Amino acid sequence: MEEINNTYLDNDPLIIAGRKFKSRILIGTGKFPSAEALRKTIEASGTEIITVALRRVDLKKPENDSILSVLNPKEVLILPNTSGARTAEEALKLARIARAAGLEPWVKLELTPEPRYLLPDPIETLKAAELLIKDGFTVLPYIQADPILAKKLEELGTATVMPLGSPIGSNKGLKTKEFIKIIIEQSNIPVVVDAGLGAPSHAAEAMEMGADAVLVNTALADAQDHEKMAIAFRLSTEAGRLAFRAGLGPQRNTAEASSPLTGFLFNSNNKS
Repeated sequence: MEEINNTYLDNDPLIIAGRKFKSRILIGTGKFPSAEALRKTIEASGTEIITVALRRVDLKKPENDSILSVLNPKEVLILPNTSGARTAEEALKLARIARAAGLEPWVKLELTPEPRYLLPDPIETLKAAELLIKDGFTVLPYIQADPILAKKLEELGTATVMPLGSPIGSNKGLKTKEFIKIIIEQSNIPVVVDAGLGAPSHAAEAMEMGADAVLVNTALADAQDHEKMAIAFRLSTEAGRLAFRAGLGPQRNTAEASSPLTGFLFNSNNKS
């Protein structure tokens, strides 16, 4: 089974900005109780993309930073996150600091000026994306599940769009499902469902819909066993992707027998 699974995964890479990844699960690094818990989670998930909030790390002394100390840039893509920025200019400044510190010019664009629900600002996000792309960054923007905004960002040249399933850290799952479906249908770039995925079944559902990847943080950090939960999310993400590729059957409003209701049981000539 492992060999069969690996064959499917190897032949179906996630491609972002021309770069191939076997894993379709991105991991956030916040809220973990220790660097060791984070390390085990990363290894168990099989992820190849790790997001790091720039305001929470010391890029000048990465060896002393508990988060950066467990990340190997030779094995994973460290994706700087502009979380905490309130304006396009602040996001650009943070991205430039990360690039100057030696990180790759990739950035998860996150602008959440409203503190209670942490909803992304669509106007500043669009503005920041344009500034960052012009400055040579590969931009992965976190957005509300807004199909119009997603299309505008794609037209600007972002590498992905990352619509929220529900508010950050809520673990409520796909409350924006119908809008994400529209984004997936219209998108010519990868769609990464980000925020609110609280259970492996949520990740599987997103992938079954046709999402290209998912990003998970709080569900893993909240788990009593981080390592086991990471494995569960990895398997559910893979299962959802395989189900999407296999082609899900249509939903029906009435029952439909899996076996024909004709044959010897209903043959008038059949006598007991």
